[in-house]
Amino acid sequence: MTEAPTLRTGKLCYVEMPATDVHVSATFYQRAFGWTIRAADTDRPSFDDTTGAVSGAFVQGRPPASEPGFLLYVMAADATRAAQAVVDAGGEIVDPPGRLGSEVVATFRDPAGNLLGIYQQPGLAEQEGR
Repeated sequence: MTEAPTLRTGKLCYVEMPATDVHVSATFYQRAFGWTIRAADTDRPSFDDTTGAVSGAFVQGRPPASEPGFLLYVMAADATRAAQAVVDAGGEIVDPPGRLGSEVVATFRDPAGNLLGIYQQPGLAEQEGR
């Protein structure tokens, strides 16, 4: 059973992701990262991440965040597997998984052209039983 998200002033809680085709973007994140898609048959599909702690919607009419500036990272147990899931779901790897100091990270573009990162959480693979 998933616990309810922690509510606290200052918590990042909602993300609006630019999409050229909201349905393509929703399917991409569902396939690549296992996000739950709500209101899938509307012009503004919503999502919840795998923890239920972050939600948002895919929106049209905004340019993609195609250049690094404010860069969001999606947590993964294995960055290499996550990068392959991105490719399999229709995304593009920009920087393949590699070490950045003691961290393993990668960057990718989603079908709308948004640039995001993958962050390999140390110990998560063991915790998730992989």
